Amino acid sequence: RDGLALRALPPGLRADRELVLEAVRENGCALEYAAAELRSDRELVLEAVQQNRLSFNFAAPELRADREFVLEAVRRNGRALNFVAAEFRADRELVLEAVRENGCALEYAAAELRSDRELVLEAVQQNRLSFNFAAPELRADREFVL
Repeated sequence: RDGLALRALPPGLRADRELVLEAVRENGCALEYAAAELRSDRELVLEAVQQNRLSFNFAAPELRADREFVLEAVRRNGRALNFVAAEFRADRELVLEAVRENGCALEYAAAELRSDRELVLEAVQQNRLSFNFAAPELRADREFVL
């Protein structure tokens, strides 16, 4: 089973929702080869993002611009934050959800949010390695570190 085998299929099969859903569950990046209408299918795209954060890039533009969709995507795969628009990387609620799912998503947050003590603490609680992505002033703050 290779989800990327979708690329070799004729267009009619690339539009078969059940077949594409199975492919993206195997490899989220199979979304790249799905018919355009399926790249607009919220549930299918979220399945793809959950399996592989890179698949966010293949979602339809209207989904990538939809805050509620992006919020759900980062809840399923926090590191998908790497591929969202800059405005969403500066959205505190959205970034908070991303770091709750994967603390290292802090790496992709806007600079001002990497200085947010509460947000950085959430990230570190999820994954202590995320401390490396905190703003330099927080990493140097003795009280914060203790």
